[in-house]
This record gives sequence, C-alpha cells and structure tokens, in this order.
Amino acid sequence: MSRSGDDDHRGLGWAHGALTVQRLGAMLAPLTFVLADGRQVSPFHIAPWADEPEAEALPGLLRKLRGEWPCMPFGYSVPADGWPDAWSRVMGPPEPDEEAHGHSSNHDWTWVDGDSRSLSLTLDYPASSPVARVERTVTPDPAAPAVDIEFTVVVRRACRLPIGLHPVFRLPAQTGAAELELGTFDHGRTYPDDVEPGAPLFAKDATFSSLSAVPARAGGTVDASRLPLAPDTEELLQIQGLDGTVALTNHAEGYRVRLSWQKEHFPSLLLWYSNRGRKAFPWNGRHVAIGVEPICSPFGLGPATAVADNPIARSGVPTALEFTPERPFTTRYRIEAAPL
Repeated sequence: MSRSGDDDHRGLGWAHGALTVQRLGAMLAPLTFVLADGRQVSPFHIAPWADEPEAEALPGLLRKLRGEWPCMPFGYSVPADGWPDAWSRVMGPPEPDEEAHGHSSNHDWTWVDGDSRSLSLTLDYPASSPVARVERTVTPDPAAPAVDIEFTVVVRRACRLPIGLHPVFRLPAQTGAAELELGTFDHGRTYPDDVEPGAPLFAKDATFSSLSAVPARAGGTVDASRLPLAPDTEELLQIQGLDGTVALTNHAEGYRVRLSWQKEHFPSLLLWYSNRGRKAFPWNGRHVAIGVEPICSPFGLGPATAVADNPIARSGVPTALEFTPERPFTTRYRIEAAPL
C-alpha cells in the first residue's frame, strides 16, 4: 500500500485501487477500483465546477463537491410556505449558524497520523454546538476492490440530531444506461414540495412500493430506477425499510458498485436525483449524478423538523438519533465494486 498527497489532499493506493480524500468536508473522491477482470472504474461523481477558478467563491460544501462524505447534522431547513399542513406545522426555522449538511460538510478537517493503511481525519465543532468533534477513517480492503469507512461522533451534551452519509455516484451519458437496485423495501415517499422551482418530476407527498413506478407530477408513473433520467429535473425520494444495502449497476461500463451500512443507525435511504434541473451557477444545467444517502432524517429538512413529530417520525421511522457524552457514536459502512 502506498501513500501520497499534500496538506489539502492525501491518497492511498493498493492492489485493487487508489483513492483520494480532501480536507474540505473529508470528501472521498476520486476513487478508482481495479476489478477482478483487470478493468479500472471510478464510480464517484465530481462536480463539473470543482476545479474551476470561479468555484473558490462558493460556500464550503459546494466549492469542491465530490464523492462521499458524512453529514452531521444532516440536511438544512427550508421555508414551510406552500407545504402540506402535516409538514408545515412541524417545520422549524433554521438553527443559529445552521450550515447545509452540518459543520462537517463545510470546513477543513485535520489529518490524524497513524496507520499507514488508512486515512484518518478529525474536526472540532464550535463551542456552541452540542457536537464536540467528529472523526473519520477510510481504509481500503487489501484483498478486494472495496473501501471500509468508520465515522464517529462525540458530543458535549445529550442531544437528538439527524445524521446522514452522502455518497454521490457518477452516471453514464446515455439515458437509462444505469440502474438502481434496492431490493425489497416497505415503501417510498416523494418530496412534499418542489425540490427546485420549475424542475419537478414526481407527484408531491405521495407514496409508492416500487422504484420503477413512482407517481408523476403530470399523472401516471415514472421509472426512477433507470438512470440518468430523460427530463431535466431535481428531485428527492425517501425509501423506508431497506436491509442496509443498495447497488448501482452501470450497464454502459459493465460494473456494479454496492453500498452497505448499519440499518439500525440509518433507517432510511434518500435518493437525490440531480438531473440538469438546477440552472443557476454553479450548476448551470450540467449537473448529472445520483445521491444514494443512508439517513436518519426527514428528507434532510434540518434539525428542528427532524426532532419534531413530523409525518415520517409519526409513521414509526426515526428521523433523529440520540447522542450522549458518555458513549461516542460510531458507525461503519462499505463501498465495493465488481464486474457484471
């Protein structure tokens, strides 16, 4: 195993791949796997503006958006105007100094030197936050095209907060040339409002039992399992009752990437369909990717809504986790690839 890098980025290479982690957001990408048949594939998405000079003026999360990272707390608050009453009456305002997807997503982490087979980072939170610090370790599997990740949260005081993981995968250019494979789940929910004005696709606040038949805003259904989608859209779906694993099959490039996580920590999966729907800078109608995000959150609607009696929580699905100073929270997950 070999290590390389500078202060802002560090990399690891092993027999089955190579990876890079950046300090900003502790984001993992690029990640290249060497498959069993000898081919190299890079499943993670890197935003098309990530290396453009204009991006330096963007807020932390967007500036070098890429790959996979943890979000603590997950989500961000949105205005409740126009939302269904069951949601609007429990949607709280933004927390003081709230940052999209939490402090961890928007700031430079600190490298932790140690095991040469892993990359580790830590980040201290502001003194006003109930979170004291977060820690992250990325470890390639020496025997496989796979990466194991550990994320730890240490809090100053007992609290309930939403939490999520944020893998974003690259998609082929051809419409429908990739496929999401969820397996069996209890039900899915569409977003209760517009994710992006002027770019809706799914019906508002609807439920469904198959990803291949999601209720559409214009009537009928949409096959949301085949990617990329044909229309320009920006959408979210929340899936309940998965077994803690999901796969994305890239038929155009002949590989499957699988994500597995601890379902007791993340009872929902948020699917972010970013399909040329956002036209403003830096998106500019060119962003095409799929976010496949294990969460304990209601659509990422921010901490105030997550801890309230929102419709998802009332259905029996947790939307926030309990954290205590006496017991640091640690979760583990894995990303692996194989040829078709």
